[in-house]
Amino acid sequence: QVELVESGGALVQAGGSLTLSCVASGRTANVFRMGWFRQAPGQEREWVASILWRHTATYYAATVEGRFTISKDKVKNTLYLQMNNLNVDDTGAYYCTASEGSGSSWDYWGQGTRVTVSS
Repeated sequence: QVELVESGGALVQAGGSLTLSCVASGRTANVFRMGWFRQAPGQEREWVASILWRHTATYYAATVEGRFTISKDKVKNTLYLQMNNLNVDDTGAYYCTASEGSGSSWDYWGQGTRVTVSS
């Protein structure tokens, strides 16, 4: 079992920046990849970015590429999402996730942290 706890959500003005953190604990040795999803009010949860835990590869949704950066600190077992040039469409609950395999499913989820971007 892997536990994930997000933090860093806040109210920010459009054009601003914010960094989210996610601390992983438990059986982290089994983690293959980690990622971020988000869910806007009334919308389905969507994938934002992901990173391989033992390699450098990163992946981004087209809507955030060039503005968001996913990174990790393996010593601290912490995942980050640096978000720049935020716009109102980035508003939502952001969820940290982890998986033990490379398939389409994700095995573990955090409780989420809320980001609100005001115009």
